[in-house]
Amino acid sequence: IAVAGDSAGGGLGLSLLLSLQRRGERMPVAYWGLSAWTDLTASGESYETRAALDPIHQRPMIAAMARNYLGGMGDPKDPLASPLFAAPDELAALPPMLLQVGERETVVSDSEAFVRRVRAAGAQAELQVWPGMIHVFQQFPTVLAEARDALADGGRFLSARFDAAAHRRKTP
Repeated sequence: IAVAGDSAGGGLGLSLLLSLQRRGERMPVAYWGLSAWTDLTASGESYETRAALDPIHQRPMIAAMARNYLGGMGDPKDPLASPLFAAPDELAALPPMLLQVGERETVVSDSEAFVRRVRAAGAQAELQVWPGMIHVFQQFPTVLAEARDALADGGRFLSARFDAAAHRRKTP
């Protein structure tokens, strides 16, 4: 199996992987995140640099959503809420991943930082920053060629991971 998710679902997918890793469970073969929310602290610089470009997510709204999600007792730096803050040994155990994000998104720096941390920990992570695109642009394949291309890239990524896993099972 693979895990995929967009926006908050992308963050939840990463939290699932971290939870599986902590429990010593077998990992899925891959993760595909589409505009994944990896940092509930909204501390990334793109919340400033992309504020005028992102028509959807601004820091005050993200902070309010994080408070609602975490409740009164939740810690926004808990890696199960904000995977960006996971320890290197946890990140090292993650499966190969593809993160896609639009260039105009306020979460673009979070995706960049997460991928840097995953790679520094020794795991495989690819980041695609799509020029001119907004949050979860992949949901518009009937009107955006970029959405179709991104979905095709994600499909190829998952297919390659499934093929590699099948080959490993066949090889003694």
